[in-house]
Amino acid sequence: MNQDYIKPDNWSIIEEGFDVERVKSSESLFSIGNGAMGQRANFEEKYSGETFQGSYIAGIYYPDKTKVGWWKNGYPKYFAKVLNAPNWIGINIEINEEAFDLNSCTEVKNFHRELNMKEGWYNRSFEATLKNGTEIAVNVRRFLSLNLDEVGIIKYEITPLNKDAKILYKPYLDAGVTNEDANWEEKFWEPLEVKKGTNEAYVTAQTYKTHFKVTTFMHNSIFANNENINISPSTIDSSSDKVEYTYGVIIAKGQTSSIQKIGGYTVSLNHTNTLAAAEKAIKEALSKGYDQLLQEQIEAWAKVWEMSDITIDGDVKAQQGIRFNIFQLNQTYSGKDNRLNIGPKGFTGEKYGGSTYWDTEAYCIPFYMATKDQQVARNLLTYRYNQLDKAIENAKENLGFKDGAALYPMVTMNGEECHNEWEITHEEIHRNGAIAFAIFNYNRYTGDYSYIPEKGLEVLIGIARFWHQRASFSTAKNQYVILGVTGPNEYENNINNNFYTNYVAKWCIDYAEEQIIKVAAEYPADHKRIIEKVQLTENEIQEWKKVANNMYFPFSEEHNVYLQQDGFLDKDLVPVKDLDRSQRPINQKWSWDRVLRSPYIKQADVLQCFYFFEEHFTKEELLRNFEFYESFTVHESSLSPCVHSIQAAALDKMDMAYTFYLRTSRLDLDDYNKEVEEGCHITSMAGTWMSIVEGFGGMRVKNDTLHFSPKIPKEWTGYSFKINFRNQILKVSINHDETTFSVDGDADLAIVVNGQTVVATKYAIA
Repeated sequence: MNQDYIKPDNWSIIEEGFDVERVKSSESLFSIGNGAMGQRANFEEKYSGETFQGSYIAGIYYPDKTKVGWWKNGYPKYFAKVLNAPNWIGINIEINEEAFDLNSCTEVKNFHRELNMKEGWYNRSFEATLKNGTEIAVNVRRFLSLNLDEVGIIKYEITPLNKDAKILYKPYLDAGVTNEDANWEEKFWEPLEVKKGTNEAYVTAQTYKTHFKVTTFMHNSIFANNENINISPSTIDSSSDKVEYTYGVIIAKGQTSSIQKIGGYTVSLNHTNTLAAAEKAIKEALSKGYDQLLQEQIEAWAKVWEMSDITIDGDVKAQQGIRFNIFQLNQTYSGKDNRLNIGPKGFTGEKYGGSTYWDTEAYCIPFYMATKDQQVARNLLTYRYNQLDKAIENAKENLGFKDGAALYPMVTMNGEECHNEWEITHEEIHRNGAIAFAIFNYNRYTGDYSYIPEKGLEVLIGIARFWHQRASFSTAKNQYVILGVTGPNEYENNINNNFYTNYVAKWCIDYAEEQIIKVAAEYPADHKRIIEKVQLTENEIQEWKKVANNMYFPFSEEHNVYLQQDGFLDKDLVPVKDLDRSQRPINQKWSWDRVLRSPYIKQADVLQCFYFFEEHFTKEELLRNFEFYESFTVHESSLSPCVHSIQAAALDKMDMAYTFYLRTSRLDLDDYNKEVEEGCHITSMAGTWMSIVEGFGGMRVKNDTLHFSPKIPKEWTGYSFKINFRNQILKVSINHDETTFSVDGDADLAIVVNGQTVVATKYAIA
């Protein structure tokens, strides 16, 4: 059974009732962020039950020493990971001389929490009875400002219900934090300085090894019935890495007291003097005040939704699912800083180290291209260009490659490989293909070719060189093969001739050659600069082409499908429908040996190839391969259902497309994979967006023109979305009777709908 406690709602994630078994899952689902920082929905007050404490800062990481039982040459020395950052949200509370802790209250009722996605805030309210008999009502609202992205604010209100109460608020900063996933239980933060003011405090610490400096700050104001009572702390306790203020207030039964706590981080990535920057951040937040900050937050999120919202009529769970996905994507990455990227868990947890994977190029770039200015997607491509030297070093040091061959890391923070599983780190090399495809996809969608002569061609050359050296010639087959790889389906390791990997290798070489020719003709100065820099010769290109033109692709004549890898048909091909439900998810029920010998597919593999290169294959080929491989796919990767949903829609399998859409959109809300307490699947959320826009909407870009083949699930009465295509905003509205298109502004836009060219205007066309 999937979890089912999140209440259906168009604009909010809602939980009702307090259940200690759900705390860690809800900490993930109700997480908040603003692109620069984020945090799990931990309670501000002390909580003695099971909890996963987590606050995170974009771009701040630590190289945790790799821990393996058997060291192999080529293992990365470190696994870089996002750090659990100093805690600024903490507010310990005492009520009538008893520490307030929901886990020890005699009763908790009317517990309600809400993540309001439309306005960008998180709220928690409840009534509780302490062991001393005091009954209280609590309401807490927290948000991280989109406009002042170093600042967050908490408004924590307490109303005693059955007696007067003496309340002690104890807001604190704590840099003595650890990671849940530390390899060696090392301390990651070195405390440098604690500074205490009247109502504000600062803890400055830096990371060991990487020496990122962070000042964590707070400012506290105490209120009675919405009036600031301007009191100072009665005591201040501090150590080398923690500071706690105590404020006492006596409040009558039925009256409300509150603390407003401004907090956040200033970091050395952006400031030479982080303490001075923190003082400035507090001053700016105070000048606005809570109400204005909240109003600005609502307005900022309104602008985000104006472009990125997808509406679904007639299906609240589907609507809630897509908005949750879009909300988390916008919380995680704003696109303002090309030093940053998108971690698989975003700001919701530590799994996967918070680093960059191929997910960004394969799944996230289409969302950011279509819902924001194209510069945002260009920044994501620039991130990889800036790390090209590291990719070349990776191929040289770890694989022995030469002459500028580049292997981009499977997992990275700064361009260095930091993943420590051999079968992933050195065998899941298809990620090089996703990075090259993203360059192609960016140019195809935006029409901005300038990136390729400026930066992208160097990346493509490094990748083509890698594939040339990684392939080997089989005299038995008289073709080039690629041995010892792991495809996107990580339930097969160290296999030979993964179809997707071989295909993307050939495509990368062909595409690199095409761009070398185009840049030579149209940007001769750039061509000369690049060729001299990388020392590329025509003879080397011809050697590449031998590999591309004679690449081996495994194929089954019996099944008339491309083979996922050479040995796939040697497996016991029992379809998923005949697998006992009690055995799933197999990655939690079976030994790894049994998983690897099974035919079961973690995520789209051959079908990933059909998704990227749809125009290279016929619809009949897609149908045969889809029906064959879908029957063995267990979808235990978050990246799988979206590809299947898109392809099911293209094949008019709408019931299946809808089922896969629900799975990708509600993967975390319904906890399909029984792991949401570790964090949400942020990068796959972009695939949910693709499931609607590319799947049901049928959007493609062909010959510089938008194409659509709209479909609608029977469960919906209508849906709509907007896309920014080459600086024109197109709105698409689809129901069971008609599809309408309209553009913002006076410039018309020619599009192709079901094979017919039509012109969209601001007055809409059907």
